[in-house]
Amino acid sequence: MSDKPIPGRRTAAADGDVTVFHIGMRINRLRAVRSWWPVFTAMPRMLKELSGDKGSGMLGFRILLGGPRVLYLVQYWDSHEKLIAYAADPGKEHRPAWAAFNRRVREGKGHVGFWHETYVVPAGSYESVYLNMPEFGLGAATGTEPVGKRGERAADRLKLNPAA
Repeated sequence: MSDKPIPGRRTAAADGDVTVFHIGMRINRLRAVRSWWPVFTAMPRMLKELSGDKGSGMLGFRILLGGPRVLYLVQYWDSHEKLIAYAADPGKEHRPAWAAFNRRVREGKGHVGFWHETYVVPAGSYESVYLNMPEFGLGAATGTEPVGKRGERAADRLKLNPAA
């Protein structure tokens, strides 16, 4: 992925349903390294595993800082079924990391916080625009195309079916 801005107005080239997964951790007690360090180091292993498996369903991700003690990750998936299958697979990085995390949370007395949110977004229920930006967000996960291919206005790019 290039960090060079792409001139003009672009939109994500996503097709079909998209699952957006937000996950994060908050370091509640900085000195309790044994509580939060394993959580911090587990995610890169999972991202490497998912990025190396084109059939995993993960389209892309972005790591963000949500403040001085919050690490935040946004993932884009081609289906919620693949996200859930990955999370449950005992042969993948997630299951052992999750089990270890749960043990540490019980022992850690709240030294590390954790959260996640999952959004299943039907086709036509999302839109995007990137102006003089490198590929970013959903556009980095799916590629981009000129805005005109999908409509000049956000309302044109959204293909919502109003209730009859």
